[in-house]
Amino acid sequence: QVQLVESGGGLVQAGESLRLSCATSGSIFSFAIKSMAWYRQAPGKQRELVAATTRGGNTNYADSVQGRFTISRDNAKNTVFLQMNSLKPEDTAVYYCNMKRYSGNDYWGQGTQVTVSS
Repeated sequence: QVQLVESGGGLVQAGESLRLSCATSGSIFSFAIKSMAWYRQAPGKQRELVAATTRGGNTNYADSVQGRFTISRDNAKNTVFLQMNSLKPEDTAVYYCNMKRYSGNDYWGQGTQVTVSS
């Protein structure tokens, strides 16, 4: 059974940085993974894509985090990271790791809370 476990969230002040990690376990083969991504959901808002990376190394970011956040991936360990710099109060949300396979399977982690105080 595939599992995704996020870590690295916490409470920081505006302008500070955090690094989120998403570790995977289970029957995962790197060649079967289409993309890995980070989403976030703030209270009262819909879940939104923050950043994504494909198996080929392409990345895309939400406009609101472009230039501040960086997504990276360790293909050997099927782990994905999100480096978040210059954090703003509006970045406060629960951050979720997502993995999509070419087969169409879609997996989610349980989420990690990021709170940015002003």
